[in-house]
Amino acid sequence: MTFEPDCRACPRLAVFLEDVRARHPDYHARPVPAFGDAAPKLLIVGLAPGMHGANRSGRPFTGDYAGILLYQTLHRFGYASAPQSVSVDDGLRLTGCRITNAVKCLPPANKPEPAEIRTCNRFLAAELAALPPHATILALGQIAHQAVLRALGLKLRDHPFAHASDHHLPDGRRLVSSYHCSRYNTQTRRLTPEMFTAVFEKIQN
Repeated sequence: MTFEPDCRACPRLAVFLEDVRARHPDYHARPVPAFGDAAPKLLIVGLAPGMHGANRSGRPFTGDYAGILLYQTLHRFGYASAPQSVSVDDGLRLTGCRITNAVKCLPPANKPEPAEIRTCNRFLAAELAALPPHATILALGQIAHQAVLRALGLKLRDHPFAHASDHHLPDGRRLVSSYHCSRYNTQTRRLTPEMFTAVFEKIQN
């Protein structure tokens, strides 16, 4: 199963989302499904929904700072029909691309615990199994990178994380990784728009 909209497998996250729903009744505040093309050439894997982004809107990287650079870049490279993702009903479409998260539920302080990452890994494994042959996976950040490898049953030491790393996997797919496009990384210029563009240029080469 690639997604469970009412999953409560992680007790800490389930209780936290109950509290968020009580405080923000208009928020999605549930597991956030993947968004985009059903048979993508590119699968983007983030970490987890943000409190006032995907957790509010119900779409990955939508309505928060982390989505600004991502959707601008997707539009620039022809994957997105618009440069901004505002809400689930804004008409935005992705072509040849799908976006998901290693952890489907909002974690407290944006930090899922290792056990929660492992518990949610079965959903990511199903998503990866459904990818077309020779698809590319773009992992945003080290945790997403490691979650992809774990879901594929590969050893972390054989495929180390680095910004703009490019690993050709045994099954014919490709794992490219980038620093996460979070507010912290972009405002401190650990990740610049030029660096992110270069990652997408690498993917398309």
